[in-house]
Amino acid sequence: MIIIGEKINGSIPSVAKAIAEKNEDFIRDLAVKQAEAGATFIDVCASVAPEIEVETLKWLINVVQDAVDTPLSIDSPNEKCLVEVIPVCKKPGLVNSVSMEGNKVDTIFPIIANTKWECFALLSDDKGIPRTAERRLEVFDNLMVKAKQYGIAPARLHIDPLVEMLCTSEDGISMVTTVIREIKSRYPSIHVSGAISNISFNLPARKLVNMGFVCLAMNAGMDSGIFDPLDKTLMGIIYATEALLGYDELCIEYIGAYREGIIAAPAVKK
Repeated sequence: MIIIGEKINGSIPSVAKAIAEKNEDFIRDLAVKQAEAGATFIDVCASVAPEIEVETLKWLINVVQDAVDTPLSIDSPNEKCLVEVIPVCKKPGLVNSVSMEGNKVDTIFPIIANTKWECFALLSDDKGIPRTAERRLEVFDNLMVKAKQYGIAPARLHIDPLVEMLCTSEDGISMVTTVIREIKSRYPSIHVSGAISNISFNLPARKLVNMGFVCLAMNAGMDSGIFDPLDKTLMGIIYATEALLGYDELCIEYIGAYREGIIAAPAVKK
């Protein structure tokens, strides 16, 4: 599983406070802990007013990349902001995100076309969030036409099938898993991703729902995700699921993660 660490996000109150106070030690500590927990990318999202987003995101990027060598996921809904901060990064990472809305793809894809940057892409367009699997796959097909046009290889894309709240769904995650399976069947090298915790919004015991979703989504083909790598129980579920699906020969990765303390040991009843 490609792990996109979600902890450095200005929508989190403690992080918003650290950003406002320019508390480098707080941000640096979150970066180091996520890197040590095995994050593939560390997401940095300012979540501030548009007029100060670029300068804030640049500050976050500099603090994080001075603390760790882990590639960054630069995160903003504003594609122009992303273009401005890409040059600040010391190495290619993940652009988060584009969609078929407006000019997002035509703004970002030319910038990363001849680089090693990867890109997170949502299956929405100017009509909004598609309500059926067929429409989401239609948006996906349009996205892949653009990717081919700009020479973006499928392996550089992380497709978000749009993970939505379970409590408002009529068929559980059936539509999402259908989309995941179809995407992977068409492009085996492409990554399928998403914000794991979106599934459990407005539900009690959210971690249980998140863990159940991860197992089912990984079984369908999801191999990337935005979540908290410091959640050792969730990390344990992911490593265990990879082993159960046959992606971890002789369970070497699972055993290693357990020995390193990356995953949680279950409580033993006496």
